[in-house]
Amino acid sequence: MKIAIVILNWNGEVLLERFLPSVTKYSKSADIFVADNASTDGSVSFVKEHYPEIGIIQNKNNGGFAKGYNDALSQVDADVFCLLNSDVEVTQNWLKPIEEAFKELPEAAIIQPKILDLLKKDHFEYAGAAGGFIDQLGYPFCRGRIFQSLEKDKGQYNDIKEIFWATGACMFVKREVFYELKGFDADYFAHQEEVDFCWRAKNHGYKVYYVGASEVYHLGGSTLSNMNPKKTFLNFRNSLFSITKNLPRHKAFIIIFVRLLLDGIAALRFVFQLRFKHCWAILHAHLSFYSQFNKMYKKREKTKFILKYYVTKSIVWSYFVNQVRNFNILVKD
Repeated sequence: MKIAIVILNWNGEVLLERFLPSVTKYSKSADIFVADNASTDGSVSFVKEHYPEIGIIQNKNNGGFAKGYNDALSQVDADVFCLLNSDVEVTQNWLKPIEEAFKELPEAAIIQPKILDLLKKDHFEYAGAAGGFIDQLGYPFCRGRIFQSLEKDKGQYNDIKEIFWATGACMFVKREVFYELKGFDADYFAHQEEVDFCWRAKNHGYKVYYVGASEVYHLGGSTLSNMNPKKTFLNFRNSLFSITKNLPRHKAFIIIFVRLLLDGIAALRFVFQLRFKHCWAILHAHLSFYSQFNKMYKKREKTKFILKYYVTKSIVWSYFVNQVRNFNILVKD
């Protein structure tokens, strides 16, 4: 099995300097590439000078995560692509459990490792944790992370488990599946494009897995922090995009209506917190969704939409009303 690790970069020279050493040290069995999204700093020069063994792919413009990877992976020859954030520190033998899982689970199309917090290494990290899920209304969350609550890693997720979505911070995907699905939806730009991608994969009959024996540490927030209104905009809008594209039509319309109401409540909550820019970001997200609804609706594929896509009806209710902070408690409710 030939694995290619592709690190998308945009003006991240400092991150490359910090995180490339672990990738090159512990990934001898894989080819490594840096896909540069038209950086204006010294990223490309740094890689050429200090890591001549790493391949460099120079995209013509900054198309964000989605288009950036679509453009870059078309130039990479491998059986499995590893999409790795530039702010991830990998560990010794991190690739071996992934390789074994692909061999032992032929139905696996996409796999993610355990994602731990680089700054608090005994806790899970926000972006992916121990595998992604969504609730009935399409809100994403993870084993080990529900909203802003992060669990301590006590070995409770040291397993191999089928999940709903794998994080784009560190995602392994079979080449043929990536091209069958035509890659990421470039209209997302960034954030939740991996949820849409995995959702489409599952609608096509593929499976997504988490492999806990493989560990990486993610810094997180290097591109957009959780406090950035642009991230709020992208998350709220792109989640509505995914619902429109990936659910049966009658179900999608009902859920979109409920989501719009709940988004309005979230906007009011931001007002009470005096976070007015985030309130505007939600309004902006809705306006953008309305303007692109027809475009997204036309992207609906002629496929058998899976109906059992969620593990809980409402993560919002469980978290804010029932005060559930642990995934294993959540799935028992």
